[in-house]
Amino acid sequence: MEEQELQSVVLDGTELDTAVTEKYDESQIQVLDGLEAVRKRPGMYIGSTGPRGLHHLVYEIVDNSIDEALAGVCTEINVQILPGDVISVRDNGRGIPVGMNEKLGLPSVTVVLTVLHAGGKFGGSGYKVSGGLHGVGSSVVNALSEWLEVEVSVEGKIHRQRFVRGDAVTELEIVGAADKTGTLIRFKPDPGVFTETTRFEFETLERRLRESAFLNAGLRITLEDLRGDAPEGEEPQIRVFCYEGGISSFVEYLDKTRALTPLHETPIHLSATSGDSAAELAIQYNDSYNELLLSFANNVHTVDGGTHETGLKSALTRVFNDYGRKFKLLKDNDKNLSGDDVREGMTAVLSVKLTDAQFESQTKARLGNTSMTPLVSSLVSEKLTAYFEENPAVARAIFAKALDASRAREAARRARDLARKKSGVDGASLPGKLADCTEKDAEKTEIYIVEGDSAGGSAKQGRDPRYQAILPLWGKMLNVEKARLDKVIGNEKLIPVVTALGTGIDEDFDLNRLRYNKIVIMADADVDGAHIRTLLLTFFFRYMRPLIDAGHIYIAQPPLFKISKGKRSFYAFTDDERDAYTAELGGECDIQRYKGLGEMDAEQLWETTMDPAFRTMLRVTLEDAIEADETFSILMGDKVEPRREFIEANAKKVSNLDI
Repeated sequence: MEEQELQSVVLDGTELDTAVTEKYDESQIQVLDGLEAVRKRPGMYIGSTGPRGLHHLVYEIVDNSIDEALAGVCTEINVQILPGDVISVRDNGRGIPVGMNEKLGLPSVTVVLTVLHAGGKFGGSGYKVSGGLHGVGSSVVNALSEWLEVEVSVEGKIHRQRFVRGDAVTELEIVGAADKTGTLIRFKPDPGVFTETTRFEFETLERRLRESAFLNAGLRITLEDLRGDAPEGEEPQIRVFCYEGGISSFVEYLDKTRALTPLHETPIHLSATSGDSAAELAIQYNDSYNELLLSFANNVHTVDGGTHETGLKSALTRVFNDYGRKFKLLKDNDKNLSGDDVREGMTAVLSVKLTDAQFESQTKARLGNTSMTPLVSSLVSEKLTAYFEENPAVARAIFAKALDASRAREAARRARDLARKKSGVDGASLPGKLADCTEKDAEKTEIYIVEGDSAGGSAKQGRDPRYQAILPLWGKMLNVEKARLDKVIGNEKLIPVVTALGTGIDEDFDLNRLRYNKIVIMADADVDGAHIRTLLLTFFFRYMRPLIDAGHIYIAQPPLFKISKGKRSFYAFTDDERDAYTAELGGECDIQRYKGLGEMDAEQLWETTMDPAFRTMLRVTLEDAIEADETFSILMGDKVEPRREFIEANAKKVSNLDI
């Protein structure tokens, strides 16, 4: 039911907002025809109408072509970004059927593009395995496009039809002869739906299509940017992805891009089948302290895991402990290795293929098929055990790393107990430098983690003490990318943060104990400030990631300039704003460049950076965990050359830093 319009009513001199009084009867019930429901509530089908949902349109069409590859009838997919941000996806599969659908009296291709829950993936013989199981992908893209055209090459003929905002505006017609089969779909996203942007990011599509090529060994996927807006002298961007090594190549790529050194040269590759289901696993251990596990079901990235990941994790821990006991690498009085121990430094890709995949939602974040747990578990138990026994040098190198992780984890427990006694990590006491707020409802509170005692002093004076807490930090903190958990827990710079937030870290982490709804990183707008922000974000990503996932982390945006002339003054956050305000004031202004937060007095800090009515803050979100992991590994890891290359490649994207 739609929210009813509110009208203003004055009663005894008091203005009240009350809902219009209407009778609620059968006339209030709406039935949305065709694809009207998709246009009415697009977020239900693609997650959002922002950039993430925009790119999801491409994934839906490409995934249909990949389903053809899974069926063994497609070897090439070509994706083009055309002028006007029109997307073209062509494959050499069988082509969408064009025969008449007897039930609806429409060509099958028209049904696929205009009727929700219509397709060839509901148990027929067209697809045994597919990622698109709900029959809404193509029709949703059609509904959310300003226009869409489909060309199907089957039986020696090219069939074409055009749609506008989901409705067919031409009949399916034969427009030429075809010497091969396949489907071509071109569409332009509707700016009336995607009001934030309709511009596709080449890098975003590149990451997703590369991933798809890794998961389908031998499939050739091409991405071309033909918009014609490349900088002068530069050629249009073209990428071709084809990996005969499949997910083993994927694992090698992940470690290489994160500048990690593998402990064994060749990834461990395991596979098994059971009936119509199959599981494939590639693992490579490296010299880092972090785990990266990516799981997929029918080529769909299950970011929240599911039954296949459950089978992998339990079996992996069991195999390590059984191996350690059998070959006396674990003594009789040694504790078993934990799951975290055996996965430290592990990069793994798990891919399962199955009929009737059960995902929790249209966004397919978690797999629910219970049959996948025993399949993956038996794969790991049997074949990894055999691999270890056939490759003892690799097995012992990996096991030695797991033992080191176990010892460090035990040291971390001791450090945690000591830290609890010294600084009250359990919540009994709070850091001495923390200026807490008086409000006890965590939903209404926020904490500013401020660089330096000077800025911390200004923030304490300028804040609203009812709901704003201030925690000053001094000096550079530990780079957790280069340290194990025991070093992190005992670090004097990080313990105050953990204590103030109240959640604990690692195995003690509990989001329900969070003391503040917003955690705001407030550092200087210079290189040192950027470094501190990165160190803190690395810490949160590696050891308190649910804070990011739940949207609790923010970055304050202090102004860079104060522009004054006479009695008028403005704060500017960019060079362009500075120039605009200078022009508005007639030029020859007094321009103050803030080198640090400490240069602002309490009033200035409040009105520019802390006052909810005027401040600007950036919420830290995690759209691509793979890219985030790669970025933190490159920027904060041991190797210098990959970091230099990253900075040189991305320097042009950075502004307002004094370098």
